[in-house]
Amino acid sequence: MWGKVGDFMLMGEYHHTIDEKGRLTIPSKIRYELGENFVITRGLDNCLFIYPNEEWKNIIAKYRNLPNTKDARNFMRFFLSGASECIFDKQGRANITAPLVSYANLTKECVIIGVNDHLEIWSKDRWENFMQENEDNFSDIADHLFASEL
Repeated sequence: MWGKVGDFMLMGEYHHTIDEKGRLTIPSKIRYELGENFVITRGLDNCLFIYPNEEWKNIIAKYRNLPNTKDARNFMRFFLSGASECIFDKQGRANITAPLVSYANLTKECVIIGVNDHLEIWSKDRWENFMQENEDNFSDIADHLFASEL
């Protein structure tokens, strides 16, 4: 990491294959940023999220402060029930559980992207569809999100 805990940024796009046992190689630069222990869980948009342990602890602290509403309970069920703590094997692979592989429809070719504080793992087909469906909107989205900063 770049100094103090939490002072990092995960970024980039990497293409790797997942094997029949659910093992996916994570690039060495990303492994360094994640650290020895990390958490994989269901993400939004049918991808998986990977969080460094310190960031995961921050997320859990925020969840503890959520109101006890139906939406909060349902989201926590979705997000936390699929979560598993992981370490890399000797080849730098993460072992992804069968329910998570199924949720994200990971069959062979995967795309790993860095999204600031976490990684996302997408099936190659879903990632390409996402990019194609949103390609024309990225400029408008940027204008909307950053309009006050321009």
